[in-house]
Amino acid sequence: MNTSAKKTKVAPSESSTDGRRKRSERSRYAIIKASRALIEGGVLVPTAQQISERAGVGIRSFFRHFTDMESLFEAVDAQGREHVKALFIGGDREGSLAERVLHAVERRAAGYEDQKNIIMTTAAQSWRYEMLRKRYAHYQRSLRKDLQDWLPELKSLGVADREAVDAVASAEMWLRLRNQQGLSKKQSIEVVVSMLTRLMPQ
Repeated sequence: MNTSAKKTKVAPSESSTDGRRKRSERSRYAIIKASRALIEGGVLVPTAQQISERAGVGIRSFFRHFTDMESLFEAVDAQGREHVKALFIGGDREGSLAERVLHAVERRAAGYEDQKNIIMTTAAQSWRYEMLRKRYAHYQRSLRKDLQDWLPELKSLGVADREAVDAVASAEMWLRLRNQQGLSKKQSIEVVVSMLTRLMPQ
């Protein structure tokens, strides 16, 4: 009897391959979700170790999915993009100038409140990651265009006043009023509305 016959190598079944792929996808999603949860919880500069622990995966698994923190932030941004868009786009854009200014500020206030820690994380780490700088610049251009949709009257402003409008309506102004000056959401809305109204053409 020939006992030296070669053993037949059994290929992994399609189901086992599919199972590994699904586990990998779950791990990747858990890492993205954990990153956002940490940031929203106040950890503005989370480390790979903190994220891995929160996601329930090993640090090696983290770096199998994301080569560095910048690639992770890109994935977090991509996953949340539609949510962010929905926060700022829309709303009742009819009515008098005063009504539209108020509604535009209220819409932005809700968006800034929802995204405040994400915004602060971006500010804290944009010096390090080009992707964050580019995405933030993209969002600023989109918000500028959106505000002009709310308020077509902005087209008649001079350059200085138009730039002042964007500064007043910015996330940086909102966070200053809320965090540094300690104003309530209602008070902050009143301040921004008052400043915008003074800048608008009469």
